[in-house]
Amino acid sequence: MKKSVLIIGGGIAGMEAARCLSDLEIHVTLIEREKELGGHLRKWDRLFPNRRPANEVLDALATGLDGKVSVKINTKINKIKNDDHNFFVILENGESLKSDVLLLTTGFELFDAVKKEEYGYNIYDNVVTSADIEEIFRSGTPLLTAAGNIPKRIGIVHCVGSRDEKAGNLYCSKVCCVTGVKQAIGISEALPQSEVFSFYMDLRMYDRYFEDLYLEAQQKHGIRFIRGRLSEACENPDHSILIKVEDTLTGKPLKMNVDLLVLLVGFVPSKNSASIGKMMGLIPGEDGFLTPVDPHLHSNSTSVPGLFLAGAVKGPVTIENTISDARAAAVQIAAYLR
Repeated sequence: MKKSVLIIGGGIAGMEAARCLSDLEIHVTLIEREKELGGHLRKWDRLFPNRRPANEVLDALATGLDGKVSVKINTKINKIKNDDHNFFVILENGESLKSDVLLLTTGFELFDAVKKEEYGYNIYDNVVTSADIEEIFRSGTPLLTAAGNIPKRIGIVHCVGSRDEKAGNLYCSKVCCVTGVKQAIGISEALPQSEVFSFYMDLRMYDRYFEDLYLEAQQKHGIRFIRGRLSEACENPDHSILIKVEDTLTGKPLKMNVDLLVLLVGFVPSKNSASIGKMMGLIPGEDGFLTPVDPHLHSNSTSVPGLFLAGAVKGPVTIENTISDARAAAVQIAAYLR
């Protein structure tokens, strides 16, 4: 009998795992709760470190599924049963799907910047998030203040919702630093007469070419990097933003007015992942992400036979590492089915 795999989550990891498993002649059903596949990748304009158009990667992932994978979009899961090594997934519309293997690729969510009330998101007109900036770049609309003016001074704040005990997230979201550098360059290119300041705890430019992008931001685009953490933002009468930062290199407080403040929001566990994990009896880690049975030797396997994990469901990860992890999951699943 032909084996079958059901993948929950149609983002990067789910799409790539579906392609790999299908190439191995395994029947795959891919379930996505949104109206389109692609996850967060659909909302990105360009990718670090080479600023490649995100649509190129998304199109390549989608092409790999054409005619090979059964895709169900705009589909929500009501219940999952595990019966004698068979998984039965009951959808919200009452339909029941059976599979030999279940792969969770339900990804992550972005930290809700509203929770950092002291930063003024959704309170002050000229405070936006990195996701908002990416959408502006992707849509091709001009980068302007709420009043329709060209911002002369832009501040970018790193680690919003990450490495923050008050927010309940002690972990690093991995991609925020390089995203901030990439967006700073994009802003500088769009507004060459404007000043861009980047406020960071410490820059974690850990991967290949990340450091080159950081040097380009300083040397070619004149981005000013200031080691310090934002303590408070408030609105001036002219709707510019007064920010208060402690410069941790000099140990002195710093005040600055900016026309636009960008908050680099980090990763948080997906509510969908938590819900499905609970159905399957998986215990999340202290950070809230789902945990494999062995992070070194079996990083895609769980304590439930036939249940696998891939991608950001396990924690913050870059796009290229997500794709590699999805391929690794496909290989482990094929071995399990044999």
